[in-house]
Amino acid sequence: MSSKKESTVRTLVVALLVCLVCSVFVAGAAVALRPIQTENKVLDKQRSILAIAGLGDASLSASQVKELFDTRVKARVVDLETGKFTDQFDAESFDPLAASKDPALSKGLTSTEDIASIKRRENYSTVYLVEQDGKLDSVVIPVRGYGLWSTLHGFMALKGDLNTVAGFGFYQHSETPGLGGEVDNPKWVAQWLDKTVYDAQGRVALDIVKGNVDPSSPQAIHQVDGLAGATLTSNGVEHLLQYWLGESGFGQFIENLRRGEA
Repeated sequence: MSSKKESTVRTLVVALLVCLVCSVFVAGAAVALRPIQTENKVLDKQRSILAIAGLGDASLSASQVKELFDTRVKARVVDLETGKFTDQFDAESFDPLAASKDPALSKGLTSTEDIASIKRRENYSTVYLVEQDGKLDSVVIPVRGYGLWSTLHGFMALKGDLNTVAGFGFYQHSETPGLGGEVDNPKWVAQWLDKTVYDAQGRVALDIVKGNVDPSSPQAIHQVDGLAGATLTSNGVEHLLQYWLGESGFGQFIENLRRGEA
């Protein structure tokens, strides 16, 4: 074998060995970091829940989040078919989004039912009861639905009367910055505070209007301003709230909880 061929073979062997060693290190790092990544993901979710419930903001440390969750928040799994709590799953580890992909733990939605464009709805979900001095202060429910470019994932907090918005926001989406991405704008999010969810007949009345809300309108208690230049995202937010606060979502649970029958 010529020295040129030997040199080429040696180069390829060295390159292969370097690739193998690097692959081992990368795989090892991924495995080692997975628990930390999972823990941080849970922490971020809990921080979002606390912020929407009015118990903190993004500056909360990990220890503060843990303390608040341990003392003020109780996670419970709800059977969405019956609208009642269930102990069939561990609320701390149950993943509703994973359940929504499992045919045994979810159901497919028809085009008529699927106003939030989620395709499948989990049979069980997790809610968060915020307590103060042993009494229900608010309840935080997960919501999701399709906007213009993405599925928006968020939470809505209802006050103890289970009809007044205590907080609302999204923790994950890919809407257009400056347009649909304005769902994160603190000024727009603040408009939801103290809005009334249900009308006198018990129907979901929350509404996003095109333009600005007329404060003199009797419907103003249910309405917020639309997002300028983002009609489809606004529609998506309205539809996902109608779905999750209605009978197909948490509507029955909210009614049961109001009656003390959850």
